[in-house]
Amino acid sequence: MDTFVDRDLTGVEFRECMLDRARFVGVVMRGAEIDGLLADLTVNGVEVMPYVEAELDRRHPVRVLIRSDDVVDLRRAWQQLQDDWAATILRLRRSPGTERESVGGEWSAIQTLRHLVFVHDSWFVRCCLGRTDPFTPMGLTIADVPGEAAPGVDPAADPALEEVLAVRERQAMLLTEWLAEVSAEDLALPAPVPDDEVWPPYAKGRTVAQCLRTVLNEEFEHHGFAVRDLATLD
Repeated sequence: MDTFVDRDLTGVEFRECMLDRARFVGVVMRGAEIDGLLADLTVNGVEVMPYVEAELDRRHPVRVLIRSDDVVDLRRAWQQLQDDWAATILRLRRSPGTERESVGGEWSAIQTLRHLVFVHDSWFVRCCLGRTDPFTPMGLTIADVPGEAAPGVDPAADPALEEVLAVRERQAMLLTEWLAEVSAEDLALPAPVPDDEVWPPYAKGRTVAQCLRTVLNEEFEHHGFAVRDLATLD
């Protein structure tokens, strides 16, 4: 375990790091920003995550819908996410070129959209529908996904915004049609994940609802990142 004692870490950046059970003792932390998967976070003896989660729910009511077991709520969540993205896409179209600008080393808007293409192929088409279609070539994976686990993805792909949006529209229509027919009983079933080594292997054993929520949460979180970065660019 690394220990930092009496060190000046002003301006340090931890990216994609595991900080489970990390302890910050006697530290000075002003103007800090923490963004990630947080749970059981105690600050000066106070468990703060319930407050954080409640505030996020207040700001973004769609989070509550995503967690719901009611199919109607999940449909409403999906519609809200599509509406939010539609407004952001309009913003991108009004400023050509903005979709390829990166802020602080993060994905650009078009890279974010391409990643959501991959999310749809993996967590919805494979995990909710049980299909073994090749991945969409323009889909953008994460570093943890080996090439052989994403058959069909073209690492050299460089599509234009409208090409990505055309694919996203087809994917959205497929999910919308499925959600219109799915029942609560269907969602509670084990996800029909194909028995192979294609991404995501750890989806096996999850329910259909859990896989669907992965898609919806990815849509929500990445939209937030895109809006945040567009605000910085503005």
